[in-house]
Amino acid sequence: MEEFVHLHVHTQFSLLDGQASISKLVDKAIKDGMRGMAVTDHGNMMGIKEFFDVTNKKNGPINKQIKELKKKLKAAPAEEQDALQVEIAQLKGKLFIPIFGCEVYCARRTLYDKDKNNDQDKSGWHLILLAKNEKGYHNLIKIVSKGWTDGFYHRPRTDKNELKKYHEGLIVCSACIGGEIPKKILAGRMDEAEQAVRWFKEIWGDDYYLEIQRHKATVPRANHETYPLQVQANEGLLQLARKLDVKVVCTNDVHFVDEENAEAHDRLICLATGKDLDDPKRMLYTKQEWFKTTAEMNALFCDVPEALSNTVEILNKVETYDIEHAPIMPNFAIPKEFGTEEEYRQRLTEKDLFDEFTQDENGNVVMSQQDAEDKIKKLGGYD
Repeated sequence: MEEFVHLHVHTQFSLLDGQASISKLVDKAIKDGMRGMAVTDHGNMMGIKEFFDVTNKKNGPINKQIKELKKKLKAAPAEEQDALQVEIAQLKGKLFIPIFGCEVYCARRTLYDKDKNNDQDKSGWHLILLAKNEKGYHNLIKIVSKGWTDGFYHRPRTDKNELKKYHEGLIVCSACIGGEIPKKILAGRMDEAEQAVRWFKEIWGDDYYLEIQRHKATVPRANHETYPLQVQANEGLLQLARKLDVKVVCTNDVHFVDEENAEAHDRLICLATGKDLDDPKRMLYTKQEWFKTTAEMNALFCDVPEALSNTVEILNKVETYDIEHAPIMPNFAIPKEFGTEEEYRQRLTEKDLFDEFTQDENGNVVMSQQDAEDKIKKLGGYD
């Protein structure tokens, strides 16, 4: 069985669309033996801090062991250091890796185009963006934030200019059948689909992946139209993958945790769309959008095992980093009698500041040098 991780996951922060609790998703992933997972809510990153906190808590005991071993390593004789480093590496391999992402809406023209007479501007192509490292995380924040402040029109939208500008540190997947490539394949415009793939590959290279999904409805009251479209789109995607040497990943468009949550999610969609449950014309999902296990995903994609293993390839590219931030304080005008910044800079040395924030009221040293330096850094540095 191929190892697998989920890269396309909507939580409760995909408002009135996702029904999945972040903590329950992480619990299920860990129980299934997955080494990580992504969170890719629709157009926003509101769940990322909770995702970070939940995974941090899960990784707490392992991180504590790693910290103790690192202290031991500093004092260890040379002949013991290799063994300790191996032990640290093994523990790091057990950490659950959170992948911070977003399913953005990419405007068909530009994010500034908001023509009420042009249906193209009312939405946007779906696109999965995953932060590979801290730089990518900051770039993702910029893309998503600008989508709300400048690009909002029915939905928060970015565009290809922004994607190119902030491409560094990001991994990109072509998304569901709402993505640009599948849409063009389904419209019979293979030349345009190929041109689009070439555009993404030119910018992201091996960090660009084509995404395939299979949501075959198995109950009568569900969306039975999506799966045939996915089959058609997948055929074109695999064809383009072979022709243009682009790797493929398989995903499940996760909106709830377990299969039995499908009916609760169905009612959530009624609330979101303002429709009655018995309305024959209302929106339906396939009810296949649960957080499937590794075994379930292997059964679905056994004919394209590389699509499973490539999800782990992406996971292995992702660096772990801290997203906590020093307090951002308001700027108040300081009265003249209080003194000026320049006077304080002349009067107080870095050592004065170091002692002030790392010693107790009696001037006693209460933390190690490293912990003290970390505290100064967390407070924003000497400036």
